[in-house]
Amino acid sequence: MSLTNALPAEAASAAKNASHYLATLPASARNDALTTIHAALSASKDQILAANARDLTLAKQAAENGELSMSIVSRLDLGKKGKWEDMLKGILDVRDLEDPVGKVTLRTKLDDGLDLERVSCPIGVLLIIFEARPEVIANIASLAIKSGNAAILKGGKESTESFIAISKVMSSALEATDVPNTAIQLVTTRDTIPQLLGLDQYIDLVIPRGSNELVRYIKASTKIPVLGHADGLCAIYLEHTADPAMAAKILVDAKTTYPAACNSVETLLVEDAALELLLPPVAEALLEKGVSLRCDAVSRTALTAALPAHTAAILQDAEAGDYVTEFLALTLAVKTVSSVEEAIAHINTHSSHHTDAIVTSNAPMAEHFMAAVDSAGVFWNTSTRMADGMRFGFGTEVGISTNKIHARGPVGLEGLMIYKYKIRGGGHVSAEYGEGEGQRAFKHERVEL
Repeated sequence: MSLTNALPAEAASAAKNASHYLATLPASARNDALTTIHAALSASKDQILAANARDLTLAKQAAENGELSMSIVSRLDLGKKGKWEDMLKGILDVRDLEDPVGKVTLRTKLDDGLDLERVSCPIGVLLIIFEARPEVIANIASLAIKSGNAAILKGGKESTESFIAISKVMSSALEATDVPNTAIQLVTTRDTIPQLLGLDQYIDLVIPRGSNELVRYIKASTKIPVLGHADGLCAIYLEHTADPAMAAKILVDAKTTYPAACNSVETLLVEDAALELLLPPVAEALLEKGVSLRCDAVSRTALTAALPAHTAAILQDAEAGDYVTEFLALTLAVKTVSSVEEAIAHINTHSSHHTDAIVTSNAPMAEHFMAAVDSAGVFWNTSTRMADGMRFGFGTEVGISTNKIHARGPVGLEGLMIYKYKIRGGGHVSAEYGEGEGQRAFKHERVEL
């Protein structure tokens, strides 16, 4: 990885050339680079966390002054329990995955001596623009190297100390490997994002990691394809046959383990038949964890009747806008619905198509819900927080996509691959084939892989 002050066009051109070389490296060379990076980062933990602590101090001051959101501060903290360890584990998990480059996914005999193959290959050059999240550097670098892609990273100023420390360690580590430093570049020049977004002759895919404002800006500012999502507006539907203890466990996990995450639940849809017996224990469990519940009139009436007066007094009235808000905090909007069909309609209309779940013991209903909800992730009896590349076994991820083409959901190695077609012939030409007299017919025989 190079920490570069080069002009954006120079950095992107160098990355393009490096991507052509990286795509030809054997899997062993790419894996050795990841092993080396992992060892170097492990040995440099103290200095990297010290740099991150300096970023965090400034970020907290900015948040107190209203210049930065607390959700960004939360995402910035690399010392948060398990975050450093998860970052390092993700590197080795990616290394140990099957090589995604050069996999034959289709083979067809077009004619005698004329064979067609569809083979996986890297996309080329990735541009990753991120806010906070210093672990993104290690995640993206690992996935890019393993998949044979080059990557240009541009971080926000709130994580400057962190990403400089990480990039210096990784750059030094790569010097001892076959992966060129220009294959992974961290751009430090200020105000380069508009220029980078205009370099579609070099950059093949943009992956934004940050606030919905950042993602929306990027999608509106480039001709380069963008992979990602703007909002993580996730919902859980609570159906009356659900087990109360399971429901409370799932909701507490989905809302409180990392409220600033894009897979944190923001809306709880409650079947009216579940208001009396099921919602109160779930609400109590959430309130005990400090969650503010913004309830519609029906659910608030039910909870007021069921909960102790001092507990019911802290419930809030929901407004229409709450059901389309990504709170990224310990706030949950609660809405009553009459059926699974109404829940599905609400989600398909108001959600961001990221991850939505149903909690129920009714298996046919759960399967119908998962088939009908138009989201990248649809879950049954589990937390929306399970939407994660590492939890899916992808090693790590470059992000979660709500796109309807190429890659959807947590995007790991597979999402960073495209394919090319190879034909091996023996002097065959197109003019020999057709429907007229003396023309040859294609055989088009599928060959087992």
